[in-house]
Amino acid sequence: MGFVRHVVCAMSGGVDSSVAALLLKRRGFNVTGVFMKNWDSLDEKGICTTEKDCEDAYRVCQILDIPFHQVSYVKEYWHEVFSNLLKEYEKGRTPNPDILCNKHIKFNHFHKYAIHTLGADAMATGHYARTSQEDEDVFQQTHIAPPTTLFRDRFEIRNPVRMYKGADLFKDQTFFLSQISQDALRQTMFPLSGLTKEFVKKIAAEAGLHHVLKKKESMGICFIGERHFENFILEYLEPKPGNFVSIEDGTVMGTHKGWFTLTLGQRARIGGQKNAWYVVDKDIATGDVFVAPATNHPALFRDTLRTDRFHWLTVDPPPELARTQMMECHFRFIHQMPLTPCTVTLNMDGSVWISLSQAVRALTPGQFAVLYKGDECLGSGKMIQLGPSEYTLQKGRERLIAAAQHKEQPTPEPAS
Repeated sequence: MGFVRHVVCAMSGGVDSSVAALLLKRRGFNVTGVFMKNWDSLDEKGICTTEKDCEDAYRVCQILDIPFHQVSYVKEYWHEVFSNLLKEYEKGRTPNPDILCNKHIKFNHFHKYAIHTLGADAMATGHYARTSQEDEDVFQQTHIAPPTTLFRDRFEIRNPVRMYKGADLFKDQTFFLSQISQDALRQTMFPLSGLTKEFVKKIAAEAGLHHVLKKKESMGICFIGERHFENFILEYLEPKPGNFVSIEDGTVMGTHKGWFTLTLGQRARIGGQKNAWYVVDKDIATGDVFVAPATNHPALFRDTLRTDRFHWLTVDPPPELARTQMMECHFRFIHQMPLTPCTVTLNMDGSVWISLSQAVRALTPGQFAVLYKGDECLGSGKMIQLGPSEYTLQKGRERLIAAAQHKEQPTPEPAS
């Protein structure tokens, strides 16, 4: 009998990871299920959802007759994801904890635990995504030590693993995986890559995994869940009251408890206002949060942004971009938002400028700009600078026209 490959499957207690483990077992792999505990507290109803999820994952492993382990990354999650989250909010940005959690916890600490501690040949998750390699390729990976020199051998032949959208485009989760390392990607299997969510539910029902089928889709902050955001964040950051200021005429409209409780594009809850106002900008030096009186106000629309150093999933930027410093592709900064055509310009420091074919609503510093070329997810970079809004450009044009008209007016002759 041939050698049976050992695959460690990350189990969340939900239907996707449960079916991922089931499919691996059916394909003859030696599967171990592992539940990660990453957050240590009760939800707002006083229920520890982590314990319930852990029980559900354990029951799945019992039904599938596979070993079950539990591992805690509470400390790592706090230091590498949550404290980073708080720092970003204090800087006036809006971070994406799900992308950071995949980068630092699931595809770093958990990946190392699966391969080095449990001795797995590969790890697997229930994400809807696929890679460019077949299962057999996953098992043929040998760890290559990074070069000790500053530059890699330019003649070294590299064949990186690429990441593509899953078959279910509505559930596709490549957006959330856009910061993971090439090392982890090489040793990861996505058993749900070719399936739709409906088909996954059907498999779970036929296998008798009814307890995970009844669960709601997980929402809210990664591992923390759904909460009243303002109350939650004020447990960790001191309130810093400031004013809501109209972007149009500078009128103070009301007060808020801290700029970090608000994000661009959201409705501002301002007492005494009959009409809805929306957050369009923040000034963390003064604490002012600028608001506009319409959800589609031009102050919310921009078409250029700059990221920090861009994370390419294949490590190197695409050859076309490296050669010419420019490339056409597609952009999104929210999961499931329609892809927008864009032009990317590569900067010397590895950051990129992204020019969009049309202005997009509520581009938000701290969120990740994720790039796609066809079905391939290229990677992502954190947005750290935005171009001017349509409102700013409009006001600038009006001033130029007014200045030009003023020049054209004839000056009266001086009286003799």
